[in-house]
Amino acid sequence: QVQLVESGGGLVQTGGSLRLSCAASGRTFSRYAIGWFRQAPGKEREFVGSISWNGGYLHYGDSMKGRFTVSRDNAKNTVYLQMNSLKSEDTAVYFCNAHHGLEGYWGQGTQVTVSS
Repeated sequence: QVQLVESGGGLVQTGGSLRLSCAASGRTFSRYAIGWFRQAPGKEREFVGSISWNGGYLHYGDSMKGRFTVSRDNAKNTVYLQMNSLKSEDTAVYFCNAHHGLEGYWGQGTQVTVSS
């Protein structure tokens, strides 16, 4: 089992920045790839970005490229999502997901609200 806790969400103005954290506990964190997803009211969950177990491979959703950066610190069992140049359409609940093979775990999410 892996327990994930997201934090760092909040209210920010358009053009501002936030850094979300996904802290993990439980089984060996470094073996898991981590993905970030988001879900706005009335919309499907959307892929934001992901990072491989060793940080060597990164992938982003099209609307996030150049604005969002995923990183990880395996010594701290934490993955980060740095979000810059935020837009109102980035408003959503942000979730992290740990996966390895057939295993997959979700956090409870953290709310990000971008006001214009």
